[in-house]
Amino acid sequence: MHIPSLIERKREGGELSREEIQRVIRDFTSGEMPDYQMSALAMAIFFRGMSTEETAALTEAMLHSGSTLKWPDSAPMRVDKHSTGGIGDKTSLIIAPLLACDGVWVPMISGRGLGITGGTLDKLDSIPGFRTQMSEVEIRRVIEKHGCVMVGQTGDICPADKKLYALRDVSGTVPSIPLITASILCKKLAEGLDRLILDVKYGSGAFMQTEAAAHELAQSMVQTGRALGVRASVHLNRMDEPTGESAGNALEVAEAVRCLKGEGPPDLEKIVLDLCAAVSISSRQQLHDVLHSGKAWVKFQQMVAAQGGDVAALERMTEIHHAPVIQEVKAEHAGVIRRMDARAIGQAVLELGAGRARSGDSIDYAVGCDQIAKTGSEVAFGDVLIRVHARSPAAAEAAEAMIRSGIQIE
Repeated sequence: MHIPSLIERKREGGELSREEIQRVIRDFTSGEMPDYQMSALAMAIFFRGMSTEETAALTEAMLHSGSTLKWPDSAPMRVDKHSTGGIGDKTSLIIAPLLACDGVWVPMISGRGLGITGGTLDKLDSIPGFRTQMSEVEIRRVIEKHGCVMVGQTGDICPADKKLYALRDVSGTVPSIPLITASILCKKLAEGLDRLILDVKYGSGAFMQTEAAAHELAQSMVQTGRALGVRASVHLNRMDEPTGESAGNALEVAEAVRCLKGEGPPDLEKIVLDLCAAVSISSRQQLHDVLHSGKAWVKFQQMVAAQGGDVAALERMTEIHHAPVIQEVKAEHAGVIRRMDARAIGQAVLELGAGRARSGDSIDYAVGCDQIAKTGSEVAFGDVLIRVHARSPAAAEAAEAMIRSGIQIE
């Protein structure tokens, strides 16, 4: 098979066969196909797209590039949630233990940050000792005992996706609908799920900028899932402002802990309950009651301990990861906040060091933003709109300038 010819055909808008896609993924996974050729093909897919048949073939090939989780016939129903990414989206940290309190199993395989959007694994890595990389035997042991586990892909689960996921982040091909679809669904198929809820974001802080693009992605995932025998439902959610009140790894874990205690911001709790209700065997009100009872907080602590994390650190995250500079961004005049742009905040948090510009970059767990004011709020002159956590005064100043460009007060 001549790879340059396949790249050229896709570049010109042609289709690739199931067999050709299987061969591409097999060669890319083994290392026979170099990264630069896959980058070129990914860019061609970005501009030309893929048919439903091609996307299903890509998803299936990535799924079968490794092993899948197997469950006994007597196992409880398996459910999961996946978000297409956003700013301040720490919902997975709350959803997994909350659903596990419902008697279902949540084998959540998550990813790292892509572009300006944060990654669940990066947030979990900020918890001292927490292991996001576990063997399939360990995954089964944790979920059989506690009902939920939050891990990255093992070396054997969807290795093609793991390689391509990192490549997309540094090659400008993150917002490709076929590549997003295949990446999400191959991991979820590998979990052996019964139900899946997909949280598709749109707006300034999402990969999909418009509602129309979000509908296109949702349709792609539903059609691809149906072609591969997966039952999935979709919620569309705006991402024009950050979810909750923080963006940045340790800061988001601290906020998730508050939400698990029933003390989270209203917008964060609402989306958590909306998504859980879509796959739960309990009502939304019952889930609300469980969240406010503290049971989900206990379950989260049990999961953290089972995965090697320091449970005592969970209520001290901002002390353990403390940025040297904390700078308040204050309102320059009174009025009502009309815009708190998620993209501007996400870009500022990325440049502070909470995300990656290149696949090998390290993550600074302490930096980010908190006390983020919500649109529609009335503010007086001098009120704090957001706090910047930075490594240096210069970094804080640069972040403030970027954030202010996305704030509008009328």
